[in-house]
Amino acid sequence: MTGLEQIGPRLRAARQERGLTLDELASRAGMSASTLSRLESGKRQASLELLVPLTRHLGIRIDDLVPAEQPDPRVRRPATTRHGHVIAPLTRESSPVQTYKVTYPPSDAAPEPRVHDGFEWFYVLSGRVRLVLGEQEITLARGEAAEFDTRTPHSISAVGARPAEVISIFNAAGERMHTLTAPD
Repeated sequence: MTGLEQIGPRLRAARQERGLTLDELASRAGMSASTLSRLESGKRQASLELLVPLTRHLGIRIDDLVPAEQPDPRVRRPATTRHGHVIAPLTRESSPVQTYKVTYPPSDAAPEPRVHDGFEWFYVLSGRVRLVLGEQEITLARGEAAEFDTRTPHSISAVGARPAEVISIFNAAGERMHTLTAPD
C-alpha cells in the first residue's frame, strides 16, 4: 500500500480513536458524511481542501496521515581486517548498540587480557572460542553465548585449528574500544 493509499485508513483510525461517527466529523469539518466515507475508503482523492479541516478537528497533522518514507534497512558498512580478525558491521554507525560478526583466526594461545569500560555479549556461530575472563578460561562452542562486564580483564580467541565466528554486541563504551583499538 502506497503512502497515498494509507491516508483513508489512517483518517478512519484517527476518527474512530476519538470516538467520532462519520456524521459527527463530517459536520464539524463542513462536508457531507458520504464525502468523508469515500475519503476513508479511498474512493475519493484526498486534497488539502478536504484534509485541513478534518485534521484540525481530529487534532492531528496532515503528516500523520502520510507515512514517512522508510529508509533502506540494509547496512552498508565494509568489513575490516585487523590483526587477522575480520570485523563485519551488522548495524548502522548511528545505532545505540553496535553488532558485529567477528571471525577470529586460529590461535594456540590467548591474547593478553584487556580492561575497558563497557559490556559485551557474543554468540558463537561456528568454531570454538576461548574466553579468558578474569581468572577463568572458558571454551564456548557453536550455539553458546556469553555476557560480561568489560572492566573485567578479558580476551577472546579461536581455539583449535579452525577460525571461529561470533556475533558480538557492544554497548557504546565497549564498541569504541573494540573497533578503534586492536580487537581482542
